[in-house]
Amino acid sequence: MRFLIVFAMIAVAVAHLLLPLASLDEARSIDPVLARVILVELRLPRTLLVVSYGMVLGISGAALQATFANPLASPDISGASSGAALGAVLGGYWLGITQPLALAGCAAAGAVAALLFLLLLAGRRADSTTLLLAGLALSLAAGAGTSLALALAPSPFAFYDAFDWLMGSFVDRSLGQAAAALIPAAMASLLLLRRARALDQLALGEDVAASLGLHPRALAIEVIALSAIAVGACVSVAGAIGFVGLVAPTLARRLSRGHPGRAMLPAAAIGALLLTLADLVVRAVPLARPIPVGVITALFGTPLFLWLVLSMRRRVAA
Repeated sequence: MRFLIVFAMIAVAVAHLLLPLASLDEARSIDPVLARVILVELRLPRTLLVVSYGMVLGISGAALQATFANPLASPDISGASSGAALGAVLGGYWLGITQPLALAGCAAAGAVAALLFLLLLAGRRADSTTLLLAGLALSLAAGAGTSLALALAPSPFAFYDAFDWLMGSFVDRSLGQAAAALIPAAMASLLLLRRARALDQLALGEDVAASLGLHPRALAIEVIALSAIAVGACVSVAGAIGFVGLVAPTLARRLSRGHPGRAMLPAAAIGALLLTLADLVVRAVPLARPIPVGVITALFGTPLFLWLVLSMRRRVAA
């Protein structure tokens, strides 16, 4: 099953890069250089961002769920994505930062702040209700702060970018922007993957993990920081995208037989597959104005989120 998911992810990524073929053929018939520019300068950055952002959401979502021991912990519900968007908006529109890596740093700082607030408000092993309420409160506050910062920004056109920051967009991104997001995101994601065994041991309980030489509190802070860096770097370029970081780890745990650490790699493949499919839908819709990709992810993520909440409610009632 894992190989099938990886094969599907690669196939969808190739389709995302090449489709629609008609425009490439037409450009090649006019000038082969034009076709190369369309493929390398326009489509390749978008495909790289979509696939990598989906992988980052899957990995960080699985790591956060293992850390908080809660299937509702994800970058969007925990407030990390919204905090990253707020940090990027403040850095770009108020501090005048234009360098992509510096902007990614601002977004990562916003995500770290949101996750640390969540840790202080709810605790590391909070019950589902406390975690959900604290995360939603942080997400709403950060989203409102982002809208306010855009509305009051010195640029009169800043507010028109609100949808891109709050719901995500991959339109007109360059290779430079993709590199600025993906280099820190890849490094942080690789470090998270190296913590897979520790997260599996943490699932046995803090006492057992401590007897094995782990420091649960330090591990939690490390996972929070790495997740914030990975998600923040992607948000700084493509905005906040919800539900992928919730859906992908939930499906991946079924492949890893409940091991939260081992679920990170399958979650990465599933996250990339889901986000690439969502962006293909966005590109296929024949509208003059593009639909934010976060709208599509919310359409398939909301039913699963409701199912998770109802399942927890039945489990508590039983």
